Amino acid sequence: MNTKISLAPRPLYEEVAERLRNSIFSHEYAPGAWIDEQAIAAEYGISRTPMREAIKVLAAEGLITMKMRRGAYVTEVSKSDLNQIFTILALLEGQACREAATKATERQLEDLDSIHLKLERAAADRDLDEFFVINQSFHEKIQEISSNPWMKRTIDDLKKVLKLQRRDSLSKRGRMESSLLEHRKILSALLARDPDLSEKLMKEHFLQGQLAAK
Repeated sequence: MNTKISLAPRPLYEEVAERLRNSIFSHEYAPGAWIDEQAIAAEYGISRTPMREAIKVLAAEGLITMKMRRGAYVTEVSKSDLNQIFTILALLEGQACREAATKATERQLEDLDSIHLKLERAAADRDLDEFFVINQSFHEKIQEISSNPWMKRTIDDLKKVLKLQRRDSLSKRGRMESSLLEHRKILSALLARDPDLSEKLMKEHFLQGQLAAK
């Protein structure tokens, strides 16, 4: 006889954090915007307590910055921030790519190839939104194959901050096409199971992303 497992309900502040996080990513609240706790709590139909807890979560993720005696603001990503984030991501994702080249099963490589095919279609359709989503899936699949949850957690946290401006860099003229070409080369290196080249190409990919973000 199967025993059903009762899951605890999700805390309200987590739901509020998710809703507010999505509003930040969609630029409903742009970088530098003041987070009016009272107004947003009223809009969501909640008390100030879960609102404050949600803001603490987003502050810990780097999406919200607390300013002394001024309150909470959506984080503004400076050029210095971008340089530092891209440098760390290049190292981490390069390592993930190296590990994926040696650990991947044939099925996992086929899945990665399928994701890349969708990326090709999105680029051909000039669908920037779809390209952005599939691009994330491509990188997440490589991280999944690398099987290093600690590295993935760090990458995810950094990308939450990077996401505040990432869409803009892909929208720059020619960046989507060059990004697609970089992904093709990375995929080819992974299919060839070449860890050195896979790592090198992934690092170069992030260097180009860093240049495009300036």
